[in-house]
Formats: sequence, C-alpha cells, structure tokens
Amino acid sequence: MRPDTPRIETPDPCMVEVLGRKTGAERLAIASQMYSSARSMLLHHLRSQYPDWDEQAIIREAARRLSHGAV
Repeated sequence: MRPDTPRIETPDPCMVEVLGRKTGAERLAIASQMYSSARSMLLHHLRSQYPDWDEQAIIREAARRLSHGAV
C-alpha cells in the first residue's frame, strides 16, 4: 500500500462489545475524557516546542489543530 493511500481502521471486536454495553452517557463521558487528555497532551507538546509563545498563542494553536486536524 502506498503511504498516501487512505486506510480504514475498524474497531477491535472486544472494544465494540464493551462499548456496546455502556449507556450513551457513559460513552459520551469516555469521549469527553479522551478529548481532554488529547488536548492536554497537545498543550504540553506545544509549550515545549514553542517556549517563546504566550499562553494565548498556545491555546489558539491547539484549538486550530483540534478543530481542523492539522499538524
């Protein structure tokens, strides 16, 4: 497969089963925790990569990346 060929990843059947037993509220809480964790890791990464940026610039860049999927 070429590097630029899109890949479709399917969820692990065990995870499908586990998540299928969760309520909608529980799945939403899991998704929210995952987003918060990803945002926190991204903020730490940006702070280490751009130590001269002020906090507002870091937050704006994190929001841009999270909303547009940019690297």
